[in-house]
Amino acid sequence: MNKSMKSIKKVMVFGTFDLLHKGHTYFLKEAKKYGDYLIVVVARDTTVEKIKKKKPVHSELGRKQNLENTKIPDKVILGEKELSFDCIINEKPDIICFGYDQHSQFVEKKFPKIEYVRLGAYKPHKYKTSKIRK
Repeated sequence: MNKSMKSIKKVMVFGTFDLLHKGHTYFLKEAKKYGDYLIVVVARDTTVEKIKKKKPVHSELGRKQNLENTKIPDKVILGEKELSFDCIINEKPDIICFGYDQHSQFVEKKFPKIEYVRLGAYKPHKYKTSKIRK
């Protein structure tokens, strides 16, 4: 990391980002407003299957590439295969933004010095992957 990276405010978000839609781009743009450098952590395929009880439509590498193609995040990384939080430890975000439908209590307890922001939804009745999948 160069010297200029130390003075910038890093924001981190997590998600599956399958079937990338306007709700996702809204979420990313809103999160980016909280800092200078946005890091997106993409859930692994195995994690998605475990949590959502179904396979994602796009592979983890495809979802990562789709996010990079938006040019919104400054960095896109794959999450861990096991819940280790190495990405938080390694990237050292100043702020973690969570979506309106994400659970954050466990992360907040594990990393109490990080600032947390809950972002609102963008037309969740229309732009939610589970609704779009149907």
